[in-house]
Formats: sequence, structure tokens, C-alpha cells
Amino acid sequence: MASKKGGRRYPLVIFTTMMSRWWTAVFALGLAMLGLAWVMQSWGFESWRWMVFAALGGFTALAGIGMWLIRKSAYVQPFSDHLRLVTPFLRLNLSYKRVRRTSTANMGSIFPPKSVSRSMQEIVAPLAEMTAIVVEVNAMPMSQNTLRLFLSPLFFKDKSPHIVILVNDWMRFSAEMDSMRHGGEVAMPEHRRDISILSKLPKK
Repeated sequence: MASKKGGRRYPLVIFTTMMSRWWTAVFALGLAMLGLAWVMQSWGFESWRWMVFAALGGFTALAGIGMWLIRKSAYVQPFSDHLRLVTPFLRLNLSYKRVRRTSTANMGSIFPPKSVSRSMQEIVAPLAEMTAIVVEVNAMPMSQNTLRLFLSPLFFKDKSPHIVILVNDWMRFSAEMDSMRHGGEVAMPEHRRDISILSKLPKK
């Protein structure tokens, strides 16, 4: 019987990048609201008015700190029979039986500037040269609309059943996942055996 012991945990770069960008803005907003509450109190506003701003500011500042604390908590981990993707808001087990194929491409090729919003462009830009692994499946364990409530749009290149995985050591992750899928046998990384999605792009 194949071992159910999991492999190495690979931090999800997209999640870490987004939380690292957002926590400072959220925390700063919270401090600004606390500052406004202090000004309102100093100017003699009714207590309930400045207390509302103080409460909202405190909550927002704590939310920013929470984002900072969880920014490195999301990861993907290969097991003998499935791939596990974990964030503070989601725990997804993707059976290898669902996997049709995997492919690789740079983030900039998967998400060209014109295909994403301006806010997403600012996130993709520093990651554009990094290699991501696209895991294409017959069907996801839950609908993509539901997954989008918990995951960034940068986990999905289109509406087909798949997930985009970006980790720092993509070659090691790919090789370990391939090894797990083939019963622990040492295999070459997926990007050497599968066809890259870049090959689908029209040639000039």
C-alpha cells in the first residue's frame, strides 16, 4: 500500500505576494481611522461618532496585522494519491485521478497585461519571469466560482478546469509531485515530459 505521508510543503507565491502588498495598505487605513477618531474627540464631537471611527480603525488595523501573520501560511503539498492546496481560508485535496496533464509557462505568458485588471498587473509584473505549473484536470472538486471566493484570480488562467501553481522551487515541486503520482519512483520533472502551454501560442 502506498504511503500517505505527504511530501514537502511549498509556499504559494501568489498568496504570499498579495498578502504582503495588502497588509500594509489595510494597516495604514486602520491607523488613519484611529487618527481621525482622536481628532474628532479633540474637537469635541459626540462620543458615539468618534468611538465608531475608533472601533472601525482598531478592527481594520488588526485585520492588517492578521494579513501579515498569515502571508506565508498558504502552501501546496504532494501526497501519494492527491495534491493538497492549503490557505487560511481553504483546504483543497485534488486527486491525481482527476489530473489530465500538467504544463509550464512564465506567469507573464499566462497572464498578459491586457488579460488582467490594473491591480492584478501590479502583482503579476514582479512575478512575470517566474515559471508556474498549470495542473489541468477533468473536473475540480468544487466549482471554480466557489474557488474564486477563496483564491486569487491569478490561480486561474481561464474558465477551464485547472489551477495555476506558482512556487519558488518549481522544478523540485514538479519532480516530487511526479514521483508521488508514479508510486514513489524518481521521475523527470513534468516540464520535460509535458507540452508547455507556450506551444499552444500561435507562431509568427
